[in-house]
Amino acid sequence: MVNQQAVIIVFNYGLEEDDPFYELSERLREEVDESGLGEYDGHEIAMDNSDGSFYMYGPDAKKLYEVIKKTIEKTPFMEGAHVILRFGPPEPGVKEISFTLNLN
Repeated sequence: MVNQQAVIIVFNYGLEEDDPFYELSERLREEVDESGLGEYDGHEIAMDNSDGSFYMYGPDAKKLYEVIKKTIEKTPFMEGAHVILRFGPPEPGVKEISFTLNLN
């Protein structure tokens, strides 16, 4: 499988309205699709809008993250998001880099 590397973003949301979440989701989908560097696999959001996740997969997690980096850094509710770059399939021992997104 070519798209075994991943970019996973887990974040606190906390807004009452869903529109900003779905607008960002669609923007990420468009950016990943246009880049040709992988696929946007979807999102999750808690029933109470407290938190959510975005999932993207491709052959190079670092390049995939670079495609979306500016967009998430311009999105206020991404402050403090936990970003995971996984460099292989989801199995024990696969190298990962994770960091907290600081927008300041």
